[in-house]
Amino acid sequence: MGKKKLFNDPIYGLIDFKEEIIYDLIDEPHFQRLRRIKQMGLSDYVYPGATHPRFQHAIGATHLLDRSMDTLISKNIEITEEERLAASIAILYHDIGHGPFSHALEGSLIKMHHEDITRMFIRDLAPRYGEVIEMAMDIFEGRYPKIFCTVSFLLTSTWTGWIT
Repeated sequence: MGKKKLFNDPIYGLIDFKEEIIYDLIDEPHFQRLRRIKQMGLSDYVYPGATHPRFQHAIGATHLLDRSMDTLISKNIEITEEERLAASIAILYHDIGHGPFSHALEGSLIKMHHEDITRMFIRDLAPRYGEVIEMAMDIFEGRYPKIFCTVSFLLTSTWTGWIT
């Protein structure tokens, strides 16, 4: 595991991930651009402390999903490693389609909804990362047959950001 890193999150403290593929996905240029995209849109013009990049949001959401999966597994809910990884990928990339100033400019620069752009980014990963991306897409779109993945995904994506 040569890519193991720690993220020092302002809310959750030190965060690390079990799977190396998560670090590979974080290193992708399209994910790194989330460092410059505001989670809170234009809020910091009124509230100067309301700065929270989508990069931090995605890392925090993925961390919370990992914790929720740990809890489900401890309660003897059957979750395969592939399901866990796919859910992590889905939550990590759930906001990848956002552009500058988030929802404030959505539809102005590109005439597409951010979720449609997210789908394009996730589909683009399939040739490089394999079948787990298809499962991640099913979880992202709420089509995965095991409801716990979708519920965990929805809970963590709304909990970690007031504007998702």
